[in-house]
Amino acid sequence: MVQKAKILLVDDRPENLLALEAILSALDQTLVRASSGEEALKALLTDDFAVILLDVQMPGMDGFETAAHIKRRERTRDIPIIFLTAINHGPHHTFRGYAAGAVDYISKPFDPWVLRAKVSVFVELYMKNCQLREQAALLRLQLEGGGHGTGDTKEPAGLLAELSARLAAVEEQAEALSKQLDDESADAAAVATAAHLERKLTGLRRALDALEPGAGTGTPSLPSQS
Repeated sequence: MVQKAKILLVDDRPENLLALEAILSALDQTLVRASSGEEALKALLTDDFAVILLDVQMPGMDGFETAAHIKRRERTRDIPIIFLTAINHGPHHTFRGYAAGAVDYISKPFDPWVLRAKVSVFVELYMKNCQLREQAALLRLQLEGGGHGTGDTKEPAGLLAELSARLAAVEEQAEALSKQLDDESADAAAVATAAHLERKLTGLRRALDALEPGAGTGTPSLPSQS
């Protein structure tokens, strides 16, 4: 079973959280509520999230301060943040949002379809990265002894073939997503994330190809998971 991605919704107003849940429910992912910056940071201590929707105007710790804390933590600094705000103070206010680490800055009232489409892109990228980490873990297991001591009874050639097939499926999906981003003139952050994913896929494919019979005796290096 494919595990659902988690989306963190941060807003101090319950009616806004309810509206976001109604908009994003069609994505069929796990929606997690946080009614303050402090509550959001607590949730981020234990769970992994595909994207964060963060209200700017909150009492106590506002969205900018919350984002700053998120970006300072190694565990959470790469999670995309979409700022939501009911007011618009002009370019300076928007620049402050991007400077705080946001990948997008949306003023309310926003188009529900547009918001859902933007969130879906980051969910897809997150799922592809999860698949890539799984393939890298399987490949690392093969490099360290072909699964001995793990209950894996497959022959090395069979495991390589399975790994290659799984990786090919991820490569195909990543290529389709990249084409979709190009066609829709998507956010630069989403395009850059997709390009980074493709580079990691290329590195993993090279490492897998190096394990094929007759590919040489050198030990291939795995792509970084950062």
